[in-house]
Amino acid sequence: MSEKGNADRGVSENCLTIENFSITLGDFKAENLNLKVNAGEYCIIIGPTGAGKTILLETIAGIHRLKTGRIYLHGRDITDMPPELRGIGIVYQDYMLFPHMTIGDNIAFGLKQRGVSREERVRKTAEIANKLGIGHLLGRYPQTLSGGEKQRAAIARAVILRPKVLLLDEPLSALDNTTRESLRRELKKLHNEMHTTIIHITHHFEDIYSLADRVVVMREGSIIQCGSVDEVVRKPDSRFIADFTGMENVFSGICTPAGNEAAEIDIDGLKIYAVSERIGDVNVGIRPEELIISKEKLTSSARNSVRGEVIKITDNGIFSKIAVAEEISGTVFTAALTKQSIESMNIGIGDTVYLTFKATAVHVF
Repeated sequence: MSEKGNADRGVSENCLTIENFSITLGDFKAENLNLKVNAGEYCIIIGPTGAGKTILLETIAGIHRLKTGRIYLHGRDITDMPPELRGIGIVYQDYMLFPHMTIGDNIAFGLKQRGVSREERVRKTAEIANKLGIGHLLGRYPQTLSGGEKQRAAIARAVILRPKVLLLDEPLSALDNTTRESLRRELKKLHNEMHTTIIHITHHFEDIYSLADRVVVMREGSIIQCGSVDEVVRKPDSRFIADFTGMENVFSGICTPAGNEAAEIDIDGLKIYAVSERIGDVNVGIRPEELIISKEKLTSSARNSVRGEVIKITDNGIFSKIAVAEEISGTVFTAALTKQSIESMNIGIGDTVYLTFKATAVHVF
């Protein structure tokens, strides 16, 4: 995130710093993890099952003890501090509300433990509940609420304590699509209003595009890339990250200079152009949404134009994926197009089409 962007959001440096984080739990091992999260940042962690995402969050919260390494919060060493003194809130996907308490009492539970007066508890509970759209549910019990309402209550219970860092472990995963989108908007609004530093584990890429300032990719107990949404999604460091983030068009080729910072990449006889200084064997990635598909060859400034045959059309909801086999090499490209666009262009399997894309859309790694 840029310094200007951080200033606009009230973000300062070094809210949470993890240095040489190492831990062993059963068969799981993580060694020498290092991560810095800025104050006010919305950091999203992604990675396959078993990568260590939840263990990282729970260790930050104080549930697990480090083998080696330190954790600092606003410069203060909290590595050996009890969970209740860290000023960190955590919300899981399964809500963990007290079934014998009303929603209001659930939300106010932490304040009561701190000795806050009843009058102040009632005021603060109503305030945060209204922010999350559940002010009318304070007298109800958890078993009478929907999944989305329960998750709002769980988030309210954590946020009401004004944590220095809020940890969210797949909070939207158990919800239906409509509720997930609604709660995603609530999280964004809440973050913008409260500027709480948030670290959020997810496997929904919509969360990344809607919420993240920073994205962290984990694999087998290691952080393998950390950066802005654009850096991670459009400029992955490895083929694994390219595949995991849905780049889809990932090929191997040979790269040679083509002058003026341009490069020519040979993919089984097909030549495409990129902006790269790499030479020799490379991987190439192009996201499906970067490909423009047409029945006729386009006249444009884009350096690359590929002709091929439509071999498959897959319905993915709003967008459809169109697989095109390039006529020279047989390389299969995947483009994303709305159903309306496919219908208006009358594209079908067996049709000859052109794929047009800029050299800057080609990521070489």
